[in-house]
Amino acid sequence: MPYTFVPKEKHAKAYIMYPISEKSASVVCRAIKKKPLVRAKRLLEDLNSEKRSLQGKYYSKAVKYMLEALNSCEKNAYALGLDSGRLIVHASAHLGAATRRRRRKSAWGNRLKRAYIEIILIEKGKEAAKPVKKMKQIEAKEKKVEVSKPENIPKLEGGIKSEQ
Repeated sequence: MPYTFVPKEKHAKAYIMYPISEKSASVVCRAIKKKPLVRAKRLLEDLNSEKRSLQGKYYSKAVKYMLEALNSCEKNAYALGLDSGRLIVHASAHLGAATRRRRRKSAWGNRLKRAYIEIILIEKGKEAAKPVKKMKQIEAKEKKVEVSKPENIPKLEGGIKSEQ
């Protein structure tokens, strides 16, 4: 399946299929969508350790796989050289391919739950401000460097002569 959209900014992607409910994956995706990477990771870790809940539930299986996918995407962003302080999370979940297990006489519950999880880390947000002190030091170095023309270099007349 293709991604839901392709951002114009620099980005890193991860697209994985997991054996989890699409409904619970969608709830978790909505909770972390449009959040900075640090806050989204902290929310998922708190849900995993059951310190916080979403709508009175922990969604432990979905959170475990979502955290795994987010870590994978973060490593992709690091490999691409993106600034980790400016990353915003875009997450979505879709219904996965239908897989069936064999049951006698078409018993109930023969369809396995699958969900595609898409995570995109987009480099947005404010750029880190350059310290004023460093800028003043750079400007001072640029002023000190002046090119001077050497005036007292003797000129050779007639060029180089070879002895034969």
